[in-house]
Amino acid sequence: MEKPSGGADKYNVEAAEILANEAQHLPIAEATPIYEQLLLLFPTSAKFWRQYVEAHMAVNNDEAVKQIFSRCLLNCLQIPLWRCYIRFIRKVNDKKGMEGQEETRKAFDFMLNYVGADIASGPVWMEYISFLKSLPAINAQEESHRMTAVRKVYQKAIVTPTHHIEQLWKDYENFENSVSRQLAKGLVSEYQPKYNSARAVYRERKKYVDEIDWNMLAVPPSGSCKEEMQWIAWKRLLSFEKGNPQRIDAASSNKRIIFTYEQCLMYMYHYPDVWYDYATWHAKGGSIDAAIKVFQRSLKALPDSEMLRYAYAELEESRGAIQAAKKIYESILGDGVNATSLTHIQFIRFLRRTEGVEAARKYFLDARKSPSCTYHVYVAYATMAFCLDKDPKMAHNVFEAGLKRFMHEPVYILEYADFLTRLNDDQNIRALFERALSTLRPEESVEIWKKFTQFEQTYGDLASMLKVEQRRKEALFGAGEDGTAALEGNLQDVVSRYSYMDLWPCTSNDLDHLSRQEWLSKSLNNKLEKSALPNGMARLDKASIQSVSSTPTKVVYPNTSKMVVYDPKHNPAAGAGTNAFDEILKAAPPALVAFLANLPAVEGPTPNVDIVLSICLQSDLLPGQSGKAGNPTQLQSGKAGIPAQLPSGPATSELSGSSKPHPVPSGLSLKPTSNRHYGKRKEFDRQEDDDTTTVQSQPLPRDAFRIRQYHKARASSASQTGSVSYGSAFSGDLSGSTG
Repeated sequence: MEKPSGGADKYNVEAAEILANEAQHLPIAEATPIYEQLLLLFPTSAKFWRQYVEAHMAVNNDEAVKQIFSRCLLNCLQIPLWRCYIRFIRKVNDKKGMEGQEETRKAFDFMLNYVGADIASGPVWMEYISFLKSLPAINAQEESHRMTAVRKVYQKAIVTPTHHIEQLWKDYENFENSVSRQLAKGLVSEYQPKYNSARAVYRERKKYVDEIDWNMLAVPPSGSCKEEMQWIAWKRLLSFEKGNPQRIDAASSNKRIIFTYEQCLMYMYHYPDVWYDYATWHAKGGSIDAAIKVFQRSLKALPDSEMLRYAYAELEESRGAIQAAKKIYESILGDGVNATSLTHIQFIRFLRRTEGVEAARKYFLDARKSPSCTYHVYVAYATMAFCLDKDPKMAHNVFEAGLKRFMHEPVYILEYADFLTRLNDDQNIRALFERALSTLRPEESVEIWKKFTQFEQTYGDLASMLKVEQRRKEALFGAGEDGTAALEGNLQDVVSRYSYMDLWPCTSNDLDHLSRQEWLSKSLNNKLEKSALPNGMARLDKASIQSVSSTPTKVVYPNTSKMVVYDPKHNPAAGAGTNAFDEILKAAPPALVAFLANLPAVEGPTPNVDIVLSICLQSDLLPGQSGKAGNPTQLQSGKAGIPAQLPSGPATSELSGSSKPHPVPSGLSLKPTSNRHYGKRKEFDRQEDDDTTTVQSQPLPRDAFRIRQYHKARASSASQTGSVSYGSAFSGDLSGSTG
C-alpha cells in the first residue's frame, strides 16, 4: 500500500490506519520510517505513539524508547500511553534495588501529576497503591512511612472523579480499618463528604466524556457531521470544567481545565478557535506567559494561520512587548513579495500606533512598490492620514497618486469621492466623476453614475440634477432594447430626487405601484417588438395586455412556450396513479362498470354539479325485474346476481331534489315478477350475458375524478331525499330504505 502523502488525501484516516496496522507486523527497521511519517501527519495520536514505542520495547531498544517518550508524553495525555510508560520504567528499574524503587515512585508521581485527573486514571491509582504496599519495610519507622505514603495516595484518589472511585473508597476504608479502627472512624468521616462530592461530579462528567471519540485522529476541519459533533462535545466538556463543579480551590480547578484543554488539542489540533480559546483563557486569568506559550505552540501546529498570528501579536502589543509584536508582523510579511494587501495595511497601522506617523509613511512608500499592492493600501493610508494625522493634504496626494494606477477600479473612485465629500470639495468631486466616467465602460460605471446622481441630488441645483440623470440614462440605457422608453422621464425619477435616507415622498403602496408599472411598460414594449408586422404596424390585443397586467411584478416565470395541456388519459404518471381504481373496477358488477363507462369526460377541476346529476339520471342502466308498486324492486346485475334495490313508482328526480315526474328511462323496465315468466327470464339472462360481454370488452375508465364525482352525486342524493341509501359503489350493493 502507498504511504499517505501530500495532496487531497494527505490526512486520509483510513489509509493511515491500514498503514499503522501493517507496520505492526514489520521488522522495527522497516516500521520506523512508516511510524515517523504517520506521526509527522498525526503528532498527537497517542495510539500511533504507543504502537511505535511498543515496537521498540519489544526489541529492548531502551534508548529509542526514552527518546520517543520524551517527544510524545507531555503532548499526549492519554492513559494507555502513560501506562505503557510506567511499564517501561518499572521494567528498567526492576533490578536496581532501592534506587530503582525510588525512580519508579518518582515516575508514578510524575505520571499522576499529568494524567491523574483523567476519568480513566483509576487503574493507575490502584497500581501505584499496590506498588507502595509492596515496598519492603525493615523497621517500624519505615513501615510507618510506607503507610503514610499509601494513605496520602488513597486520599488523593478518593477525591478524584474516576470510573473506579467507588472501588477506591472501599479499599481505603479497608486500609484504614486494617491500620487502626479508632483512627479510621475519624478519617473516614472526614473524607466522606469529599468522596460524595467527587462521586457526584464523576456521574455528571461521565455524560460529557461518553460523547467523545477517544480514537479519533486529528485532521483539519472538513465540515463533516462527525467532526462537528466532536467539536461540540469538547466545547461542552470545557464549559462544564470551567464551572468548577467539584467546588475545589482555584489552583486545582485551573489545573483541571488545563488538562481538559490539552486533551482537547490532541483531537482538535487543527482547529484555530480551540487554540485561541485556550490562550485567551490563560490571558484572562493573568497567566500571560502561559498564553504566549500556547500561541507559540499553535503557530507550530498551524503555521499558515494569519488569524492566530494577529491574535498573538495583539497579546504581545497589549502587554507592551512592541519588538516581539513587530517580529510577528514581520513573520507574516515574509520577504514582502508575497505579502497581501491586508498584511501591508495592518503593519502600517501597527507602526502608526507604536512608532509614529513617520514610520508608517516610510513603510507605505515601500509597500506601494510591491507588486501585490492594491488600491486598498492607498485608501487605508489616505484615510489614516486624514482621520488620525489630521493631514488632508497628504490624504489628497495619496488619493491622486493612486488614481493614476487604479482609475479602472470603481470602488477606489467611490472612496476618493467620499473623501472629497468630507472636504466639501464639490468642484473636484465633479471633476473626479467626469474623469472616471470618460474611461470606464458602461457596465463598470453603474455605481459611479449612481453616486454622481446622488451627489447632484444632495448638493447640486435642479438643472445639474436633471442633466446628470439624463446623461446617466443615455449612458446606461441608450444602447439597450428599451433605451427609448428609459430615456423618458417618469415618476420614479421624482421619487428618487425627493427621498432622503428612509424617508419617501409617497407610501409603500405607491412605490409598489410604480415598480409594477415600470415592469409592465417594459413587458409591453417587448411584446410590441415581437408582434410588429413587416409594414411597421404592431399587433397587440386585449388578451396580451391582460396577460401582462395579471402577472405579479418582479417574479421570474418559467418558459411556457413548450408547455402542453395536462391530460390524465395520456399522462403515464397520472395513469399509474389510478391503477388502484382500475383494479376495483375490474371486480365491480358489470352494470356499475357500464354506468361509469358511459359517463363523458369532464374538463377542469370543478365541473358543473347539475351536469353531473343529469348524466346520472339519463344513464342507461341494464333492465331488471321489478315488483309491484310500493315494494322494493330487484334488479339483476349480470352474472353476479347481486340484488340492487330501487324505489318503486314513477321515476322522479330525487337526486336533484325535484318532485316533478319524469318519463321512465328507456333502458329501465319495471315489470311485476312472476313465476309464469320463467322462460322469459332465461331469455333475459342470456341477453344480459351478451351485454356483459360487450361491457367488459370495453376499456376501463382511467379518470379517477369521474369516480369521485359519482360518489359525491350519490352522497348528495342520499342526504337530500332521506329515502335512498346507497352502499359501496364498487361492491354493487344497493340497499333501499323506506325511512
